Amino acid sequence: MNKPLNTVVFDLGNVLIDWDPRHLYRKVFDDTDRMEEFLRDVCSMDWIRQSDAGKPLATCIEKLSLQHPHEADNIALFETRWHEMMQESIGGTLQILENLKVQGMPLYVLSNWSAETWPRALERFDFLDLFDGLVISGIEGVAKPDPEIYRRLERFGVDLERAAFIDDRADNIHAANALGMTGFLFTDADTLAVQLLESGLLT
Repeated sequence: MNKPLNTVVFDLGNVLIDWDPRHLYRKVFDDTDRMEEFLRDVCSMDWIRQSDAGKPLATCIEKLSLQHPHEADNIALFETRWHEMMQESIGGTLQILENLKVQGMPLYVLSNWSAETWPRALERFDFLDLFDGLVISGIEGVAKPDPEIYRRLERFGVDLERAAFIDDRADNIHAANALGMTGFLFTDADTLAVQLLESGLLT
């Protein structure tokens, strides 16, 4: 028999915060295909995950610039204009978060985010104060979908088998499910609200 859910864990990027390197690099590249090539072959998600997992961003940028010297100026923008990749909070999901808080639901963050840029998010988004605990990959030195970072929630007393986890990436959801969490793959706030209602978490 499954344990009733009593905790909700949120990812941040593209669940609660609109984050996308394209927000910045559309201003840099006149050609969309050229931008997509840069984000696929240079500043790729695999490369971004290195700083998410705790490697210093400056080190990541320096190494990548040596590999792609003709792109060094554009690579440097990933740090100097990083804030332009981060847009506003996603209103519908923020409303769900606020409703859960009013209900007294224990709320946590589990997010891949570099340690260097994390303070900028804390300064910008007041809603982060609503959470009972934060697990940030760059600070932890390990990133999703590594099972270890999910287990870091246990230091807050979270029972993973009673926790719902909301993320926009299927690989992160699969990792959560493998540990006994109940994963909800985020597509939009309306769908999430229905899922949380049906699971008894949102009333």
